[in-house]
Amino acid sequence: MSDTVRYETKDRKAYLTLNRPDRLNAIDDELARALPRAVERADEDPDVHVIIVRGAGRAFCSGYDLKDYAEGGAGTQEEVWDPVKDYRMMKRHTDEYFSLWRSLKPTIAQVHGYAVAGGSDIALSCDMVVMADDARIGYMPSRVWGCPTTAMWVYRLGAERAKRMLLTGDTIDGRQAAEWGLVLESVPAERLGERVEALADRIAGVPVNQLVMQKLMINQAYDNMGLHGTQILATLFDGIARHSPEGRWFQRFAAEHGFHEAVRWRDSGRWIPEGGGPVPSARDLEDPR
Repeated sequence: MSDTVRYETKDRKAYLTLNRPDRLNAIDDELARALPRAVERADEDPDVHVIIVRGAGRAFCSGYDLKDYAEGGAGTQEEVWDPVKDYRMMKRHTDEYFSLWRSLKPTIAQVHGYAVAGGSDIALSCDMVVMADDARIGYMPSRVWGCPTTAMWVYRLGAERAKRMLLTGDTIDGRQAAEWGLVLESVPAERLGERVEALADRIAGVPVNQLVMQKLMINQAYDNMGLHGTQILATLFDGIARHSPEGRWFQRFAAEHGFHEAVRWRDSGRWIPEGGGPVPSARDLEDPR
């Protein structure tokens, strides 16, 4: 198994640790493919009752590795865009993250630092999310160059607050995420591990067959609401967003000035030109207006 997702078990719990700490556990193909393999391993282990997903180092997950995808252009097609080719790629990633939701065993995300962009997709694919008070969660690419393919924002928040998050690309801290019902609860950072362990231990005392039946029943209600169909639409829209004129502008920006500058511009609220247009000059980057 890839060491980008470290796998350990103890006391009827499986620990899946995203393990690219030098990149804030940013998602590359290797990490994305390793995650469902680790979930499957835990699912097949009769001694495992609950799965905990966490991140090594300073963050849970900072999203897709924009060094590769934005700055390097990985996954960006030429001018003639093949939507099915893009859909195959992104649907595979969506299914990889959603292995946490489809797992027969309960899953808990232990979020510290950041769970943003694609990292929020991973966290929100878990059955329960416990955040540190000072951790941040959000989907900033909704401003340009993305659509959350798991679509879990609306299913957890409802329409109005999902729109509040995805029409701005803002992030919120653990306290507000818990207050809004996006996550189960928020605790001081120094108590995060302790709280997740207590919750997992409580679940681990329940027979596996009982856990599976309760989870399948609850998940079925979401399937009846059209979750799978919404994810198909979201995954197609994600590909469109990255290949729209504005999306291509963002990728060119990252390629020319580096993804840090592109992200800084995107998240600052500065103008993102309709229809793309020329990439800002180095002088533009220094101008705060």
